[in-house]
Amino acid sequence: MTSSDDFQTMFDLAPVSLWLEDYSGLKQLFDRWRAEGVTDLAAHLQADPSRRAACMASIQVLRVNQKTLSLFGAADQDELVARLPDVFRDDMADRVIGELAQFWAGHTEIQNETVNYALDGRRLDVNVRIRILPGHEHDWSRALVSLDDITARVRAERMREASERYARGLFERSPVSLWVEDFSGVKRLLDGVRAQGIRDFGTFLKVHPEFVGRCIQEIRVLDVNEETLRMFGAPDKPTLLRSLSRVFRGEMHDSFAEQLRDLWDGKTTQQREVVNYTLGGEAVHIYMQFSVLADRQDNWDLVLLSLVDITARRRAEAYLEYLGTHDVLTQLRNRTFYTEEIARLSRKGPWPLSILTLDMNGLKQVNDQVGHAAGDALLRRAGEVLAKLVDAPSCVARVGGDEFIVLMPDTDERGVRSVREHLNTLVDLNNQFYAGPSGHLLSFAMGAATCRQGESVDTALQAADRAMYEDKARHYEAEGAGPRRVN
Repeated sequence: MTSSDDFQTMFDLAPVSLWLEDYSGLKQLFDRWRAEGVTDLAAHLQADPSRRAACMASIQVLRVNQKTLSLFGAADQDELVARLPDVFRDDMADRVIGELAQFWAGHTEIQNETVNYALDGRRLDVNVRIRILPGHEHDWSRALVSLDDITARVRAERMREASERYARGLFERSPVSLWVEDFSGVKRLLDGVRAQGIRDFGTFLKVHPEFVGRCIQEIRVLDVNEETLRMFGAPDKPTLLRSLSRVFRGEMHDSFAEQLRDLWDGKTTQQREVVNYTLGGEAVHIYMQFSVLADRQDNWDLVLLSLVDITARRRAEAYLEYLGTHDVLTQLRNRTFYTEEIARLSRKGPWPLSILTLDMNGLKQVNDQVGHAAGDALLRRAGEVLAKLVDAPSCVARVGGDEFIVLMPDTDERGVRSVREHLNTLVDLNNQFYAGPSGHLLSFAMGAATCRQGESVDTALQAADRAMYEDKARHYEAEGAGPRRVN
């Protein structure tokens, strides 16, 4: 038989903090409150903090072991008991209500995570187990309390939670649109194609364009951040995720096909420019960076995409490109474009190539007599007319102050005559629209020439210029005879 001395030794040397306590005072307090009609202990304690203090004061510490003294930094039991208010304070005050409520409900064995404090002020997170010992259920005069120090675990959990909150904050508040996606389904499809012996994936996509759509359907969007909602005009994440077919459409099919070819070649980090659409239907030019996370290369189940809105930049680039090839005043092509286009047509055709040179009649007089603002208005009217004159691949360019050239590839002399007649009609309509006391007649002197393959384009240009100057001379000779049609 094991003696009581052995039990005392085991109690003192136990590797966990043990407390032998007397809860009979607590039971007597509970019995009195029940007699007074208390039914909800938690509400009763919360209504008056002194009642909670009375519960704690009713519990007597009979014995603690060496692990307890070491844990709380006490020299002996007397010091620990004398300083219990320093041990049970702050965070514990609210948590103890839960323990007391379990005893009130009739439980004789409870477990809870709470907070105590060492005598030097260190916070101790502990897992507490309290059991009314067998044979003492009638008066609770003996209870065994064990405390497991879980401070290190709780601190690690708090650090992990703080790190997760920090990471989540960076994700949600990032000024760049971020998407977390699962591409594992795409990888399975690509692996399946490879298993069929396919080696030329580009040819495979040309033969099976529907494969791109199958891959798109396999993408799972796991999360997006706040900037993504703003960029695409979505009120919340569920709305955006339900509307992805409105975001990724049009040319996105071809862009994703290129992305698949890169993935096939093992490029799991990619950058490219794509076009997406807001939920309102507006195009958004995007610089996309795509990366399969390093530890997910085997299955691609975690992919990070960052999207930067470059719409403003693309518009600025398009405008600069427009300015480089267009005349700002008339909105027609400019001399730079004309020079490049005439060189290209001279090399490649198509033939025959017809050229119509135009020079505005009377612009100098308008500038001299009324002012350059009136002259500019007349030039804008010329742009309105000439913009409607021909369709691509033909084009009209302003090559000088009042000089214009119409380039008409794959057009013969008969086609030129048709264009000249169409110009007459457009000029008449324009003059009628702007008729009035301050209106000035729009009029062009014209010359045309046609060259065929093997003939000199420069010679045709010179011929058209000569014909135009002859027409201008006839115009000024007949100027006194009233308005005349260009012909």
